[in-house]
Amino acid sequence: MEKRVKTALIIGAGTAGLSAAYSTLKNTENIKPIVLESEEFLGGLARTIDYEGRKTDIGPHRFFSKDEEILKFWTHFLPLQGKPAKDDILLSRNIGFTEGISDPEITDKSMLKRKRFSRIYFKNKFFDYPVKINFRTVLNMGIFSTLLAGISYLKSCLLKRKENSLEDFFINRFGKILYNMFFENYTQKVWGRHPSKIDKSWGEQRVKGLSLAKTILNKLSFIKNKEISLIEEYYYPKKGAGQLWDTMANEILAMDGEILLGRKVKGFKLSDNAISAVVIEYEGKDYEVTCDYVISSMPIKDLVSGIDTAPLEIKALADKLPYRDYILVSLLIKDWNLKNNTDWRTIGNICPDSWIYVQDENVKVGRIYIPKNFSPYLSSGIDDLLIGMEYYCDENDSFWDLKDDELFKFAINELIKINTINDEKSVLKKYRINIKKAYPAYFDSYKDFDKIEKYLNSIENLYCIGRNGQHKYNNMDHSTASGILVAKVIKENLDKSVLWKINTENKYQETCS
Repeated sequence: MEKRVKTALIIGAGTAGLSAAYSTLKNTENIKPIVLESEEFLGGLARTIDYEGRKTDIGPHRFFSKDEEILKFWTHFLPLQGKPAKDDILLSRNIGFTEGISDPEITDKSMLKRKRFSRIYFKNKFFDYPVKINFRTVLNMGIFSTLLAGISYLKSCLLKRKENSLEDFFINRFGKILYNMFFENYTQKVWGRHPSKIDKSWGEQRVKGLSLAKTILNKLSFIKNKEISLIEEYYYPKKGAGQLWDTMANEILAMDGEILLGRKVKGFKLSDNAISAVVIEYEGKDYEVTCDYVISSMPIKDLVSGIDTAPLEIKALADKLPYRDYILVSLLIKDWNLKNNTDWRTIGNICPDSWIYVQDENVKVGRIYIPKNFSPYLSSGIDDLLIGMEYYCDENDSFWDLKDDELFKFAINELIKINTINDEKSVLKKYRINIKKAYPAYFDSYKDFDKIEKYLNSIENLYCIGRNGQHKYNNMDHSTASGILVAKVIKENLDKSVLWKINTENKYQETCS
């Protein structure tokens, strides 16, 4: 007798959800994944948008991991670059392709190898990111200020603060002066809260091994296990992050998995402490789908609200979980003032940065990124300069609700204020997109998150994965890892706690697994 095929409903077609669907098909038997996505597109927060033939991600994602399994997983779909890319050829740049097999000039299925530049723009000067005590920093800050920063750092090494907040976390690793200059204002921009009001967990998950000492040691050739925040190269899909999800989705469908777009999950039916059915809204009508497993990457706030039988305390805590929302303003620019002051050649001699962290407290923009520095194939015109300005806000606040003309005028004036363009005539095209629940935040009811986690783990056939699914500000590789691991957890009936440990243990971040 043939075994009954079980159904795994996977909520969300982003990084974690699609990785879970593919891994379930490849590594389990008699389990059919059905991906439910509320939007009409794949990729979630890691998707690629097409603006009149110019592609950009929602905050481009660099692909890098110390976990070889993750790298092999990504490059199964898009093989590593083995020949020079268009800009490498035009500029005679040598980046090295020892393991790659694809030629990006011939095939679109190519994972590019890119040089990483991420710097801080502070008082009209570039500083290395993460902050380093080097000649450029000394020149920008001045000898006296650098000495004070050095003394402040040494003091932080000798007199450690008790880490009750993100502020304590940063000061212990960089000293109070560098914290005030490069972390305090930027953190407040991103989260809308002072770092003293934010749980240190954010720092432990995003920059847990980072410190001023490590940024210096990182430059030494014999240091092998470098921090992810300090890597000098990364991988990136030729046609944007969304290309990876499209390719993965095609393989999922070819293996008889299902991906259903425009399906909003509204609720859950529980029986004997397990989810027996999921309530879905499609084209204005509700219907139920029975299931054996539920793998959720939806925001925990929405997940818990859809469980009628959840305890009132858990519902109240989940309802107050904080998020930070996001607006991306993309502008097509001419006459860009930020020129290249490095020895890495660029098209049009523009600055080579992937991201520019804007520390100027007189502007609201948090980061500026340049898609063509991720891939020269994101636009049909090699000389096109599309930039992305990242703004952090709260849904339905005054900034979120700005009309297009108001928002574009605001953004352009900020570029002029920090001397990146001369006037509004430098902007040829304007685009925007508003993203809800972009960043799970670490304050308010987050302090009691362990209670929510314990409750969700008690539901026998529910598995939470991904950034919003676990309320963690995960990197791309962590979300991918959770999707891969959940198939193993189900197959081998492992304790679900292993899923929540991703991006919490130093071993995962600091060594290859």
